Amino acid sequence: MSGHSKWSSIKHKKAAIDSKRGQLFTKLGRDVMMAARGGGDPEMNAGLRLAIQKAKDANMPNANIDRAVQRGSGGSEADNLEEITYEGYGPGGTAILVDAVTENRNRTAAEIRLAFSRSGGNLAEAGAVGWQFELRGVIAVDATGQDADEIQLAAIEAGADDVDESGDGTTIEVITDPGATEQVRQALTEAGFTVESADVSKVPQNTVALDEKAAQATLNMLEKLDDLDDVSKVYSNAEFPDSVFEAAAG
Repeated sequence: MSGHSKWSSIKHKKAAIDSKRGQLFTKLGRDVMMAARGGGDPEMNAGLRLAIQKAKDANMPNANIDRAVQRGSGGSEADNLEEITYEGYGPGGTAILVDAVTENRNRTAAEIRLAFSRSGGNLAEAGAVGWQFELRGVIAVDATGQDADEIQLAAIEAGADDVDESGDGTTIEVITDPGATEQVRQALTEAGFTVESADVSKVPQNTVALDEKAAQATLNMLEKLDDLDDVSKVYSNAEFPDSVFEAAAG
C-alpha cells in the first residue's frame, strides 16, 4: 500500500476518535457541496455518489450530508468557493500537492506557505511537481480473513486496472480509472467485501524513500497542512519507514 494511503488510513482513524472529528465533517461536507455543483442527484452524478459515500463511511450524519447537497446544487454558497491546488517540496526533496477549497485564496495561500516553511519545505510554482502524480481511483479493501486472489478477481472483473497487495496483509489497495471508482467500490461491496475507503486521488508515479528523521518531518508537515481548515486533500510521493507509521498510529 502506498505511503499516502497508509497515512490517510491513520489520519481518519485518529479523526474518528479525537477532537478533529468536527473538522473532518466540515471538510467532507464541503467536498459533497462541491461535487453537488455538477448536479444534486447522486444517481446522475458519480462524483457526488462517491463524496456522499465517503462522508457516510466517516459516520457523518445524513442531515449534514443532505444539507451539503442542497447548498451545492442550489448555488449561492458553493458559488463563492473555488478549488485550488498548491505544489511544493517537503523534507528530503519529496513532492507535495495540496488541494484546497476556499472563498479567500490570499488567506489560504498564506496559511499553506507558512505550514511549508515551518516544516522545512517550500511552496513552489504551479507545475513544479504536479507532473509526478496521476489521477487514479484508489479503493482500500479489508483483507482480514479474506482470500487476496478472490478480492483481486472481483476487482478486475468490476473494471479495476490494478491491485496492490504490498501492504501488511490487512488491506488491499485497488486502483481504477477515476471514472470507474464508484462502480468498482459498489461491485466489491456487493461481492461481500468490506471497503474501508474509496476516493479519487493523485497518486505518485514514483516515490522517494526517506530515513526516519526526514520521514517524521514529512509526516508532521502533512498533518499540519491537513489541519488547515481550507485544505481538502494532501498528497506526497514520500515513502515512509514502517517504524514511523507505527509510532504515528500510536
